[in-house]
Amino acid sequence: MAEALFWSRASALLRPVAYRTRLHKCALPAGCIRKRQHATATAALVDDEQPARVYQKAPIDRLVAVKNAKPFSEFLTDTFDRQHDYLRISITERCNLRCLYCMPAEGVPLSPKQHLLTHHEVLYLSSLFVSQGVTKIRLTGGEPTIHPQIMPMLRDIGALRSKGLKELALTTNGLTLPRKIDDMVKAGVTGINLSLDTLDPFQFEIMTRRKGFDQVMKSIDKILELRRLSVPIKLKVNVVVIRGLNDHQILPFIDMTKEKDLEIRFIEYMPFDGNKWSNKKMLGYQEMLAIIRERYPSLVKVQDHPNDTSKTFQVPGFVGRIGFITSMTDHFCGTCNRLRITSDGNLKVCLFGNTEVSLRDMMRESFNKGQPIDEAAWDALRQIEMDRHEGRTSGDLGMKEKELELLNIIGLAVKRKKAKHAGIGQLENMKNRPMILIGG
Repeated sequence: MAEALFWSRASALLRPVAYRTRLHKCALPAGCIRKRQHATATAALVDDEQPARVYQKAPIDRLVAVKNAKPFSEFLTDTFDRQHDYLRISITERCNLRCLYCMPAEGVPLSPKQHLLTHHEVLYLSSLFVSQGVTKIRLTGGEPTIHPQIMPMLRDIGALRSKGLKELALTTNGLTLPRKIDDMVKAGVTGINLSLDTLDPFQFEIMTRRKGFDQVMKSIDKILELRRLSVPIKLKVNVVVIRGLNDHQILPFIDMTKEKDLEIRFIEYMPFDGNKWSNKKMLGYQEMLAIIRERYPSLVKVQDHPNDTSKTFQVPGFVGRIGFITSMTDHFCGTCNRLRITSDGNLKVCLFGNTEVSLRDMMRESFNKGQPIDEAAWDALRQIEMDRHEGRTSGDLGMKEKELELLNIIGLAVKRKKAKHAGIGQLENMKNRPMILIGG
């Protein structure tokens, strides 16, 4: 009876609407947790530079690491055994730039405020996913730094470090970053991905339809200064390369890595609604490599980390590195560990998938009678979160059952994730949101 009631409620929330499709029941045991040990938990214990006596202890240390390793949530493990420990959350649809590949020239219709996730809802979902094994959260947009509650949001999510969060990152265009970056680091931000598609100020205005080049460069200099002061914050500069528009900027960006401690990541131009993508405009990473090797034939491949989206290279003797995000010509779906939540609360298991599931609707229906989560509802949810992390089973069991329903919906969506996204011929004809409404 209880199961029938759950699926009756779930089906109402998962009705097909724009960018959302129905999910069907699958054999996902509620609360089932797979007991899996992580090889990476022990890999760090071996260090060639350590004295020999360390190796004598290694077998015991490995046994302890395996014994203490937390099992990874079944809700975030798909049918291809990919464990999704990286969550990207878009917190706004608004942006202070109008980049050609991100926003249609005519703009996008913005969602009513009550349709967007609130601060409390973002924090609750962050906590819920961290409880299931997510170790990295990235806030995106739109432009996340213009959200009026960006700082308290970062502080609250940063506090989840004690619950298992290891990285808190931000994707930004850098316009407002110089005056906020110090406080962001204090709040727990460990990484910045900064979007910059040209080093030519005039072309910057063409590609973004706005001024602001000097502010972006000031942001880069500010972060590099923090790194020189040993502040542990990563900096990656994302460059979307479009043939005939900014491909002549590839080499100037390479030169930028000679003395700057950052990573330039060249991104293949991807199709989204309204960005006028065409195969002729796309420059594949092999072509980019050929351009770079004409000037720097000594360019070498750098060892990538597991789940990296980028193929990393370096010019010998240069301080910085370069990478290629090859979504179009050489996908990396087999090691994908990322999930996305849009600013209106939809879960996307694949950037290029047009299937979405509303977590917002179920969360509000379960915890606040369909209304945005307010202070009273948040207090109740916070108690659940405290009980969960401290291993208590007391409290409002009804609320905890509702949380389990939400986890089941998340698990069903993850289980339906495909082995890989569609190819170029299909992607250009698929309906998907404009990039700004997905989250960069």
